[in-house]
Amino acid sequence: MGFARTCSVALVGVEGVVVEVQADLEPGVAAFTLVGLPDKSLSESRDRVRAAVVNSGGEWPQKKLTVGLSPASVPKAGSGFDLAVACAVLGAAERIDPRVLADIVMIGELGLDGRVRPVRGILPAVLAAADAGYEQVVVPECAAAEASLVPGVSVLGVRSLRQLIAVLADEPVPDEEPDELGRPDPLLAGLRVPGTAAATGMHGVGAQHDQGHDLADVVGQRSARTAVEVAAAGGHHLFLEGPPGAGKTMLAERLPAVLPRLSRDESLEVTAIHSVAGLLPPGKPLIDVPPYCAPHHSATMQALVGGGANIARPGAVSMAHRGVLFLDETPEFSSHALDALRQPLEAGHVVIARSAGVVRFPARFLMVLAANPCPCGRFSQRDTLCECPPSAIRRYQARLSGPLLDRVDLRVEVDPVSRAELAHRGPGGESTATVADRVRAARERAAARLAGTPWRTNSEVPGRELRSRWHPASGAMDEAERNLERGVLTARGLDRVLRVAWTVADLLGHDRPDAMDVALALQLRTGVPRGVPMALGALT
Repeated sequence: MGFARTCSVALVGVEGVVVEVQADLEPGVAAFTLVGLPDKSLSESRDRVRAAVVNSGGEWPQKKLTVGLSPASVPKAGSGFDLAVACAVLGAAERIDPRVLADIVMIGELGLDGRVRPVRGILPAVLAAADAGYEQVVVPECAAAEASLVPGVSVLGVRSLRQLIAVLADEPVPDEEPDELGRPDPLLAGLRVPGTAAATGMHGVGAQHDQGHDLADVVGQRSARTAVEVAAAGGHHLFLEGPPGAGKTMLAERLPAVLPRLSRDESLEVTAIHSVAGLLPPGKPLIDVPPYCAPHHSATMQALVGGGANIARPGAVSMAHRGVLFLDETPEFSSHALDALRQPLEAGHVVIARSAGVVRFPARFLMVLAANPCPCGRFSQRDTLCECPPSAIRRYQARLSGPLLDRVDLRVEVDPVSRAELAHRGPGGESTATVADRVRAARERAAARLAGTPWRTNSEVPGRELRSRWHPASGAMDEAERNLERGVLTARGLDRVLRVAWTVADLLGHDRPDAMDVALALQLRTGVPRGVPMALGALT
């Protein structure tokens, strides 16, 4: 009887569980049994592994073979167990010393010719292996850079099963024939799932930084530019309402470039999500810029928050983690899809329950809503160009529920651009670099104040903590509290006004919010003029 074991990783959302792959050979009729809750793609590994071993020059054992995946209660899915199954079988057949395999984690799919192909979720799988105490990981050669992002783990990238057998058996490593120059690497085929990026609104992470998008391109819109700066500095959600062509999409597209670059921990979080979804940019294993996700208004609730028939996949809110989620033409989205955003907006994560188990995806994003004031888009208090009946305007505006809008900190009306503003040839507004510097300084002030707490930005701090630990100036909140008594603000709205006031104070360099900071926060929250200049420079 021969026995060997090695390890692999099963992914549940973006969290990994180390799975022990055991192979047992017994005398009897040649058969291959795979147990341990495998899915269809994993069950098919029996044929892939057999062909890969034979085509790699190995001898397939003609005995009764049983491969067990432990713990058996955890569902296993995908083809990433192929490499571990093949090595466990070869260890049981004594082609490889079983003692060498015991403390190695192997992740990779096998082709019929023995080549090792990459799979999705390499980074979270290696993170799970490191957390479990494993120090050696074997991955496909083209995914070695992604796996090497995890500190304290020795990564071996292999291109074929022949190479891995030679390394483990301490034999000369054979050279693999290189692919023809100019042709795409066939090992990367199928790693990116067709249509996944389009479904979630992803158009290449960091692409917005490379297309020349600059805030200086936005004509006018002083109030909206101030709101974008405050949203970036404090991580506050933003609602832009205005006629078509006023610049709402331009402002949203330029918001990610204003945000600070991701820290190392944030980069690993974002990269792990994109790795599971198969959306990592080619040649760039680490995402260090805030992602930008803009799903179409026909997106379903599953496309927004995540889901799927069997194993749940991350949705747009998770793909926008630590970045920007832009919902253009928000009233055209399904009401069920929009209301599903309430929980992740408060909790910072999504919990999806399926028959196969419960999956948790991180979803702490900056949401930007954009909407027209009416179906034709020309309704305003100053113009009479709108031809929509009042009932149509009410129905259109009622598509955005009150509980959803109550979770939005900043609401700004974007005015139409005038002919004089378009024809002006003098210096425009401030550039993205200038605004980004102020945002970075404001984030540093907030980080120093919040040091030693689990929060990073003002938008994350609970209202109870703000009221008890960090007090505004005396009398600064009087007007906001009067708005609460009159019903203009809810209790949640009062907390959000205080959070925005702290962000304004950080941008202006104040030690704590004063009455003017709170007045600007109230004006940004309610849209009602309070006699405060909307340009931050006018308050300094």
